[in-house]
Parts: sequence; structure tokens; C-alpha cells
Amino acid sequence: MGSPTLRFLIHAGGRSTEERLTIHTAVIAGWTGRDKAALETHIAELEALGVPRPATTPVYYRVAAARLTTAAAIECSGPDSSGEVEFMIVAANGRRYLGLGSDHTDRKVEIYNVTVSKQMCDKPIAPELWALDEVLPHWDRLILRSHVEIGGQRSLYQEGSVAAMLPPLDIIAGYGESLADGTAMFGGTLAVHGGIRPADRFAFEITDPVLGRRIRHAYDVRVLPVAG
Repeated sequence: MGSPTLRFLIHAGGRSTEERLTIHTAVIAGWTGRDKAALETHIAELEALGVPRPATTPVYYRVAAARLTTAAAIECSGPDSSGEVEFMIVAANGRRYLGLGSDHTDRKVEIYNVTVSKQMCDKPIAPELWALDEVLPHWDRLILRSHVEIGGQRSLYQEGSVAAMLPPLDIIAGYGESLADGTAMFGGTLAVHGGIRPADRFAFEITDPVLGRRIRHAYDVRVLPVAG
């Protein structure tokens, strides 16, 4: 499938520059909850859908880097997929950056194999990055949020502080190897409001109230027929 080269607006050192980055490695870090009660809530949500409990937490899933996309729409086989907002760490140019992604996953496939389900869908990401070292001093102040649009009705789907997950450097350390340039790692997600469900459109964002800025992205979900 190859390694995608994506265009990002990068904010670092008081400057904003457009760069094309090639991502060779994509990693989805799952079950990264810092609050064990909240982590249990998310595990229970997925158990209700038939997804088995993870053997360990955190766990790191490799997916094809070609699944990463900044497109405004993705196509999924069947109506059983859904998104979830996650912060994303990107290693490039000898630095680490903070970005934003949606771990869009096929929930039907997830019931029998989580790793395969992660590979089934494209992973939308926002085309904007912040220097990670510029947000680490106030990391827990960052807010993740997502909305779903179903049948023309928009509603809040997820909202909470990144403090719900382990700090990014801890997640990276748990991976067991340093992040080489060209690596993108998703950092975990929040429990949802109203249960996990598919949507026609998924919008997601991360807000930094200290520096007064926000990264946001949205995409439509186009359902392809399943012939058999």
C-alpha cells in the first residue's frame, strides 16, 4: 500500500509552516487510560458489543501507514464502523509533534479480532500539528472533543481532558522503542456519550486553552454495500 506523504501546517517556535511529511509507520496505542475507572468504562462499552477484554494495558496495534488520510470523506464496507477522537504523536525532522486523529474502526470485525478491525478502515487525521514540547508543560489542560451527525442531527459524542489517558511520553516509553522519524502514534480515546454507534459524519478537535488554539477536522462516512 506504500507510505503516504501528507501535507501538514506545522506550528512550532512561533512560526507556522507547511510541510509534506511521509509516514512510514502507524501505531494505535489502545487501553491507555490513566484513570482505571474510566478505562474500565470503555472496556465495558466494547464488551457490550462482544469485544473481548485486552490481555494487557496499554496495547499497541500496528496498522498500515497508508490508512492515514487527511481526506474529507472515507469509504467503509457496511454500516458497522465508527470513529473515536485521539491525540496523535508524529515524529518528523528530529522532533515530536502533537496532532489529532480518529481511530475509525469496524465494530463488527472488532468482535472477533481487534487487530484486524483496526486495519479495516482508513484513519482520518487533521492536517495540522503543534510542537509537542510546547504543550507538555500544560498537557493536562488540553481537551479532546468529538461530535457525530446522524440523520442530519449533530450531537456531542466525546469530551474530556487528555489527562484521562497516560501522558504521551509514558505511552511512547511503553512501546518499547523510540519513535523514529516517519512514525505516527495514536494515544487512546475517551468514553462516549450514548454508546458507541455509527454516524454519517464525524467531527473531532483538540483545544489548548492555555495558548488559545485548536486543531479540528471532520469527515463524512460513505457506506459501501456488502455483497456477501
